[in-house]
Amino acid sequence: MRQIVLDTETTGLDPKLGHRVIELAAVEMMNRRLTGSRFHRYLNPEREIDEKAQEIHGLSLEFLEDKPKFKEIASEFLDYLGDAELVIHNAPFDLAFLNTEFGLLDLPSLDHEVIDTLVMAKELHPGKRNNLDALCERYSVNNAKRTLHGALLDAELLAEVYLAMTRGQESLIMALEEAEFPREAVAPFERKLIVVKADDEELIAHDEQLGEIDKASGGACLWKL
Repeated sequence: MRQIVLDTETTGLDPKLGHRVIELAAVEMMNRRLTGSRFHRYLNPEREIDEKAQEIHGLSLEFLEDKPKFKEIASEFLDYLGDAELVIHNAPFDLAFLNTEFGLLDLPSLDHEVIDTLVMAKELHPGKRNNLDALCERYSVNNAKRTLHGALLDAELLAEVYLAMTRGQESLIMALEEAEFPREAVAPFERKLIVVKADDEELIAHDEQLGEIDKASGGACLWKL
């Protein structure tokens, strides 16, 4: 199964106010393993960046001025996604921005299957902090390099967190199928049950034990009926 772990950085908090995507990152997993393949672009938003947003991600308009615009990478990004399942932390935020960008280009919104790790984390850890830093700490994922938010680093960290959060969900049957064991390796588990019958001495001892139980229960021993 192909999954894409995705994250964005933006000029502000609300695409309805004209805010844009300025960093886009996606990392690929195949059958729950990181492949090393990734899509990462900085983008020129063609507008100012909110001061508070810049404090979070550290990206300046000066740095982004010579970067491509979203319209220049949209087709490449969609090709990279393909029909993969998306893994996103707080998915409504990122999807709102991405779908706004696609809307500006008269392209349809993303219709991929999505796993929201924030929703998953809240179900697993109700009442606790479930931002990415908290989850990294909880699942022993090293986030020492995360001094600022960055889409690529955050996507890579989220991939590790997601794998830790979902570890152990696979059934034994799935594990056996993926391992593709030869038939002879599985055969021992299919042997018939061996039945050892009691000998005469054991049968006599059994009857004596039932007699004592029957006597103690006032003749109510069901095994002697």
